[in-house]
Amino acid sequence: MAAYLSEWLSLLIRWFHVIAGVAWIGASFYFIWLDNHLEDPPEWKKKKGIKGDLWAVHGGGFYEVAKYKLGPEKMPGILHWFKWEAYSTWLSGTALLFSVYYFGSSSYLIDNSKVELTTLSAALIGLGFIGGMLLVYELLIRSPLAKNGMAFGAVLFVLLVAVDWALFHIFAGRGAFIHVGAVIGTIMVGNVFLGIMPSQRALVETVEQGREPDARVERLAALAKLRSTHNNYLTLPIIFIMISNHYPMLYGHPEGWMILAAIGFITAFARHFFNLKHRGVYRPSILLACGIMTVILIGVIAPPTGKQAETAATNADAPKVADTDIRQLVDTHCSACHAKDPSNPAFQAPPAGIALDSLKAVKDHSAQIMQAAVNSQYMPLGNTTGMTEKERKELGSWIQAQK
Repeated sequence: MAAYLSEWLSLLIRWFHVIAGVAWIGASFYFIWLDNHLEDPPEWKKKKGIKGDLWAVHGGGFYEVAKYKLGPEKMPGILHWFKWEAYSTWLSGTALLFSVYYFGSSSYLIDNSKVELTTLSAALIGLGFIGGMLLVYELLIRSPLAKNGMAFGAVLFVLLVAVDWALFHIFAGRGAFIHVGAVIGTIMVGNVFLGIMPSQRALVETVEQGREPDARVERLAALAKLRSTHNNYLTLPIIFIMISNHYPMLYGHPEGWMILAAIGFITAFARHFFNLKHRGVYRPSILLACGIMTVILIGVIAPPTGKQAETAATNADAPKVADTDIRQLVDTHCSACHAKDPSNPAFQAPPAGIALDSLKAVKDHSAQIMQAAVNSQYMPLGNTTGMTEKERKELGSWIQAQK
């Protein structure tokens, strides 16, 4: 019952996290699009302090949106703020981090073949990286480096790759990926809480008091716009990380940290194309380059092709494995989780619905087993059962022999 209720808790938090994330990222996309499509207003609007406006049609009606250079002459009675989308996404993501990785199955987070850790020490390390990178980012964004967008982006990318490398060599692949996502998400929500919201409060206070915005308010507004732009570039990488836990071919790869770094660069670069496009600058070469880089990445990390694998399986030196040996191997290393009624207390049902209770089931799921236990070597989780390299080769040889 505890495992059953735990799965429901994880499901409900994850569901809410996705909904909140859609709202936050959708708002980020919309406001960047809106800013980049504002037209120069007529003189009578400029005299009211309007910097740009835009007409749109949606949902059976026309909309007119105007952006003031700093603020209207009089504060409106109802002013909509955009902050809880960010806060609820971060809070639900943090709850998910604790429920799945810190209080749930330690195999998702700890790989004793890398570093032997207790759950508590692993959690403290993870939280330390999250808090530490937020501090580093805040120091950078408040430094003169922030005035040079390309240099700032390069430094931030290098730092995130360093965090990615370090976490991947400490945690299990899945745990490393999700902690990189937590680092990025915390930077993004920090931008809202520590930069964007203080700027907006200062602007509102200035307008309410009937004062002209001073240099401080203008500086805060410019920095808030920069923080918002940074968040926009980080959206696609973090969406990838949110769904990456379903794909052990990535986080289970021996060089998983390099894969994550490459995908982070590709997705952020792709976002640059759309940001330029919204400003009327068309650079299809960016998307073409992103597509080429993605194809190259897919090819580089691909497992052996059919002929290569078949050659390896029929090699005279390849181990000849009996069905009974495979049945025993699966019982030893897989069946605690992948059974109709798992004996592992962390699971109420077999992960991904794959139950290996018979040799036929092993044959039916041989492609998934090959990818997870032989090619990526992600399974068993954290290799808690001590599956050896020899056993993985025997399993791979047997699977190839079934074709």
